[in-house]
Amino acid sequence: MRTLRISMAQINPTVGDLAGNRDKIIDSIGRAKKQGADLVVFPELAVTGYPPEDLVLKPQFVKGNLRTLQEIKKATRGITAIVGFVDLNEHLYDAAAVLHDGKLVYTYYKMLLPNYGVFDEYRYFKPGNRYPVLTIKGVNVGVNVCEDIWYADGPARLQSLAGAEVIVAINASPYHKNKGRERMKMLVARAKENDVFVVYANAIGGQDELVFDGQSMVLDRKGALMALGKQFEEELITLDLKLTGQPRPTPDRSSEKILERHRDFIDTVLISGRPSGNKKPVPVPRKAKPYPLCEEVYHALVLGTRDYVGKNRFKAVVIGLSGGVDSSLVAAVAVEAVGKENVTGVFMPSQYSSNESCEDAYELAENLGIKILNIPIHQTFEAYLNTLRSVFAKTRTDVTEENIQARIRGNILMALSNKFGWLVLTTGNKSEMSVGYATLYGDMAGGFAVIKDVYKTMVYDAARCANRLAGRTLIPKRVMTKAPTAELRPNQKDSDSLPVYPVLDPILKAYVEDDKEFDEMLKMGFDRKTVERVIRLVDSSEYKRRQAPPGIKITPRGLGKDRRFPITNRYKSY
Repeated sequence: MRTLRISMAQINPTVGDLAGNRDKIIDSIGRAKKQGADLVVFPELAVTGYPPEDLVLKPQFVKGNLRTLQEIKKATRGITAIVGFVDLNEHLYDAAAVLHDGKLVYTYYKMLLPNYGVFDEYRYFKPGNRYPVLTIKGVNVGVNVCEDIWYADGPARLQSLAGAEVIVAINASPYHKNKGRERMKMLVARAKENDVFVVYANAIGGQDELVFDGQSMVLDRKGALMALGKQFEEELITLDLKLTGQPRPTPDRSSEKILERHRDFIDTVLISGRPSGNKKPVPVPRKAKPYPLCEEVYHALVLGTRDYVGKNRFKAVVIGLSGGVDSSLVAAVAVEAVGKENVTGVFMPSQYSSNESCEDAYELAENLGIKILNIPIHQTFEAYLNTLRSVFAKTRTDVTEENIQARIRGNILMALSNKFGWLVLTTGNKSEMSVGYATLYGDMAGGFAVIKDVYKTMVYDAARCANRLAGRTLIPKRVMTKAPTAELRPNQKDSDSLPVYPVLDPILKAYVEDDKEFDEMLKMGFDRKTVERVIRLVDSSEYKRRQAPPGIKITPRGLGKDRRFPITNRYKSY
C-alpha cells in the first residue's frame, strides 16, 4: 500500500498583496512540513489573489508575481507544493506551479477558462493544452485549476485515462447560496466516473463583490467524502490518501481513442518516486458541518464586509439607522465583522419619522453596544424647500421632496465619512435595488452595499438568524413585524409603491436570476399587470444600479458583473 499525505491550505489571499500572500503561503508550507505532508496545495492564483482583473495587464505586476513565486520556491525544500500564480510565456496564463525541493519542476496552464457571470478570463488568459500526470511519492497525480474540474470531459478525464490516481484541483470558486452543495455533487461525479481520489482546495475571503467560502474537500474513488473544510474560515487540512494498487477498470474503446488522440499532449513527470515511509498517522480530519442556509448567508455577509473594510484599510464604519430591518441587519453584520467599537449608527429623523422608529433604532444600538448619533434633518429640509420655493411654485409635492430628504441623509453620512474616515455602509436590499426603489446620491450614497444581493424576504430570515446566533435579541422584535416604510411622507408604506415583498421577490427571482420569459412567469401564477410593472421597473432602473456601490454576491445572479444590461434599451420583455 502506498500513502500520500496531502495538506490543503485553505487561505485568504488579498488581491495585489504579493508580499502578504507570499507570507501566508510560506507559513502554510512550514506547517504542512511539520505535519509530515508530502504535498501541500494552495488555491487558484494564490500568489496574486483572485480575481486580479486588469492588474494582470500591468507588466510590473506580473513580474512581481513571478519574483514572489521564486521566493516561495525556496521554502519547498523537503516537500512538494502546488501554488496558483500568473505565468508569462508569450501569453498570460492562469497557472499552477509545481514546486519540489526548492525547484520549479512543472507549470500547468488552466485549460477551461470561464467567461460567464462574474468571470471574463478570456480577457486576460490563454488556455493551456498540456495534461500533466505527476508522480509524487510513487502516486500518479493530475492537476486541474478550478473550471477544469467542472466538466465530465475536462482534463481529469484524460489524466485518469493516462494513469492519474489522484486529481488535485486548486480553486477560487466564488460563493453563492447553496454553492457548496453544487460543488459536492459535481466532485462526487468526477471521482466516481474517473475512479480517482479528488483533492479540491478552495480559497476563502472577500474580494470586492465576491466571497470565497472554502469547504475544501477530499473524496475517495467511490465519491465518498473523506474530509470537508470549514466555511468562511482559514485552515490547513491534512490527511493520508492510502492507495492499495487495486486494478482500475480497463478503458473501453472510446476511452482508448480519446487517449490515443491526445497522447502527444500528455506530460508524465517523475517528481519523487519513493512512497512515503512509515509515518505516525495524522488524526482523521473532521468533516465540517455546512451551515443551514440562513446562517450560510449571514456568515457570507460578515466575511465579505470584514474583508472589504479591512483589505481597503478602513478602521471603522458608519450606518444610517432608520429603525427598519435593513439597517438593523447591516448594523448587526458590521458589529460581527469589525467589532462594536468600530461601528457608529446615525439616526436622522424628519418630521415624518415615527416615535417607534426612534425607539427601535436606539434599542438596536443598545443591544449591539454601538454609539448612535442623532442628527435631525427637518431644518435642513426646510432650507432646501425655501431655496427651491420660487422654482417649485405651482407644482405639486411628489417624490422630489422625498428624494431631497434621502439626499440630505446621504450628505450627512458622507460628511461623517470624510471627517472621521468611516466607511459608509449602505442599507438597500436586492428587492429595492432591482426595481429602483432607492435614491441616487441619497440612501444609495456610500462605499459598500452589504445586502445589495439579499432579497427583502431573505433579509428577515438573516435578521432572525443574527438573533439566534447571538443567543439574544439584537434586532428588536418590532423591527421584524412592523410594515416596511421609508417614512418620507405621512403614513408611507413600501406597499404603496411596490407589490408586497412575498409577491415581488419571486417575480424578481424569475426575471433577474432565472431569465424566465413573460409567458412563463404568468404560468407561475403571477398577475399580468404586476409582472409587467415589475419588469418595467427593473429595466428602467439600470442607470441607478450602475452607480451603486459594490455589494456582496449572495444569489446565483447578482446585480453587478453577473447581469450586464444596457442602460439605453428599448426592448420590452412583455
